[in-house]
Amino acid sequence: MSKHRFTVVEPTPIGPVSVVADGDEIVGVYMEVHKHGADPSEYGERADEDPLLVQAVRQLSEYFAGRRTEFDLPLRPQGTDFQQRVWRALCDIPFGQTWSYGELAQHIGSPTASRAVGLANGRNPISIVIPCHRVIGANGSMTGYGGGIERKRWLLAHESGRDAQALF
Repeated sequence: MSKHRFTVVEPTPIGPVSVVADGDEIVGVYMEVHKHGADPSEYGERADEDPLLVQAVRQLSEYFAGRRTEFDLPLRPQGTDFQQRVWRALCDIPFGQTWSYGELAQHIGSPTASRAVGLANGRNPISIVIPCHRVIGANGSMTGYGGGIERKRWLLAHESGRDAQALF
């Protein structure tokens, strides 16, 4: 149940990112264009000085500057039990690596559920922090991404140490 939502919009190399907090937990990290994202009217009031949002922005800035590979934030993504399992498993994908949807399905103990895993992955409300961009097709192809394929390419290049700036 919602306590009180606050948001901050932070400029990043891949465009503005909105971070949404509900009480003392992060419930959303959305890109400017975000398929399956929350309606911006649900983000809550702007709160640039909220301590949790300040911490989230600091960690995102460190990530984009190449100084952070893991996030340490209280998260509460809203979704079904299956989606929650998938989102927790996404956090097991190491920085700079990718897994296929099949590998992710195997990891959660549902080896025949790659399609359902893909759907859950696409509904991740806390992008970047819960690294859904690290999931690719079985053949290594770039598959859909809620923030757009160009942002996914940028994030993967950034994490692998390649020149991501030229990609976006």
